[in-house]
Amino acid sequence: MSSTAGQVIRCKAAVAWEAAKPLVIEEVEVAPPQAMEVRLKILFTSLCHTDVYFWEAKGQTPLFPRIFGHEAGGIVESVGEGVTDLKPGDHVLPVFTGECKECRHCKSEESNMCDLLRINTDRGVMLNDGKSRFSIKGQPIYHFVGTSTFSEYTVVHVGCVAKINPAAPLDKVCVLSCGISTGLGATLNVAKPKKGSSVAIFGLGAVGLAAAEGARIAGASRIIGVDLNPNRFNEAKRFGVTEFVNPKDCNKPVQEVIAEMTNGGVDRSVECTGSVNAMISAFECVHDGWGVAVLVGVPNKDDSFKTHPMNLLNERTLKGTFFGNYKPRSDLPSVVEKYMNKELELEKFITHEVPFSEINKAFEYMLSGAGLRCIIRMDA
Repeated sequence: MSSTAGQVIRCKAAVAWEAAKPLVIEEVEVAPPQAMEVRLKILFTSLCHTDVYFWEAKGQTPLFPRIFGHEAGGIVESVGEGVTDLKPGDHVLPVFTGECKECRHCKSEESNMCDLLRINTDRGVMLNDGKSRFSIKGQPIYHFVGTSTFSEYTVVHVGCVAKINPAAPLDKVCVLSCGISTGLGATLNVAKPKKGSSVAIFGLGAVGLAAAEGARIAGASRIIGVDLNPNRFNEAKRFGVTEFVNPKDCNKPVQEVIAEMTNGGVDRSVECTGSVNAMISAFECVHDGWGVAVLVGVPNKDDSFKTHPMNLLNERTLKGTFFGNYKPRSDLPSVVEKYMNKELELEKFITHEVPFSEINKAFEYMLSGAGLRCIIRMDA
């Protein structure tokens, strides 16, 4: 075990004291891991739109002070009682959702939605005892989705930690902890386009571009990008997108435009915006008889999806996905290997890098739309 095992560690963390206010670098105390928990030393982390959404406290009860962050790479510092498949020094990716390997979902080959460790944005504490492992002068600081990677050290349930190839560069593969894997898996695991097929991607942010990357890897011959922002089109070409549609330029529904472009509809579509209108278009633009549409984006809680039943009866298929149908502990190591084998290109998702002391710049890049992923170096 490490020399710090069983001890409280004092380290730096970026604390959100209030909603939508800049994070403050503070010295925090990180308690040792309890049963089935792992304490990690975070080396690289990245900002995801989910962090920004809950930092802004949109549509949810604020839970502050809090340590955000859930895309990261690090090494195991120490493990709690009952942890047998991880040891100090292992290279890992913490993940916002988990895999207990015991529930019906984890034992099913068709699901990755763990009953015990499914994402919970409201909890803010550890499952073991309902308490936080972070504190400042005795004041508890809330966790975020069980990861809280905007800290030099964090404590995570073992079911939310994927052990990976130690040769993989953590400053690259850390982005696989959330959005990139979600989009990639939505295409490869759920839409499953055949070589030479046509795919429409709705939304060309990081998740949508990851979905396009999946279509490229699968060998799709036509990848049609749909987005309201034409400034994204040139960049999307690097991810294999071959054609573009801006709904603002269309004088008819997007699904009709795509049907005309493709002689009846695309073979597959992946929706990555969370807009119900985009979801409907993504479903109705696939070809009857064999078309498959996959929904990735998260809609507002009061939204409803409406389409004519004949669209289903005419043998179009509508699917949803969570984290690209990847089981974190079982499947993420193989996604890392796709990168190591040069099948998956991660560098093009990384547009900025900042030292931990300048973490608020990452928020500025995200809010301005200036980049896709900003890597935050914890040692700088």
